[in-house]
Amino acid sequence: MNKNKVILVLEDELPLLDAIKSKLAKSGFEVVTARSIEQAKNHIQDVENIDAIWLDHYLLGKENGLDFVAWCKINNDKCDRIPIFVVSNTASPEKVQSYLKFGVEKYYIKAEKRLEEIISDIKSSLFIE
Repeated sequence: MNKNKVILVLEDELPLLDAIKSKLAKSGFEVVTARSIEQAKNHIQDVENIDAIWLDHYLLGKENGLDFVAWCKINNDKCDRIPIFVVSNTASPEKVQSYLKFGVEKYYIKAEKRLEEIISDIKSSLFIE
């Protein structure tokens, strides 16, 4: 059903990354993973068709998720229309507003949402039943 949908997951915590990848794969998605902004940028350039991005705010390296969203939405025609789902441990009102101003699809606090709920939202955004 959604075998052709590719999700790029940016998460630096390996156990969580493995859990997210496993849940998405069981839901029929093809999953590409990155633990840093640099890896994610390389995937954007190299992977043919990324349909959605699952993004943690804090990642390995100097840049954070907001830096990646700014690069995607402002500087990169290949990913400026890809829906981005931010999943983070923290959510100051300023941070959430910054992400929303850049046009992310949704912002989640990890502790408040189950993986299944976020995956369901991604499916809805991609018009998958």
